[in-house]
Amino acid sequence: MLELGKAACFFLCLASVYQAAIHAFFVPGARWEERMLFSCLHLGWAAYICFMSGFVFTLPLRGNPDRGQRLTATLPVRLFFWSSGCIAVLFFNSWYLTDLGQQAAPFISSRTLQSF
Repeated sequence: MLELGKAACFFLCLASVYQAAIHAFFVPGARWEERMLFSCLHLGWAAYICFMSGFVFTLPLRGNPDRGQRLTATLPVRLFFWSSGCIAVLFFNSWYLTDLGQQAAPFISSRTLQSF
């Protein structure tokens, strides 16, 4: 029964991290400030779910092989740390490239675009 609980918690953790990534990048028509606010809120929610899943992974039961493991060494917490780092790097790269594209927009003519 514990293994089913671990699997359910891990899939809930995956879904919450996926939702945070979607709201960080794929919100059409939103400014970067709004996207950053909502992605931070979703990352906070994903952190809560991942850390609670980590507690399930470290339950002190006799049949649990991971019972002596640190919380930060559990699979859901590691997944959260890696994914939040990747989401942050990709978000700031997209922010930089969007700003760079807006600055270069006056120099791009329709004739240049037609050649592509």
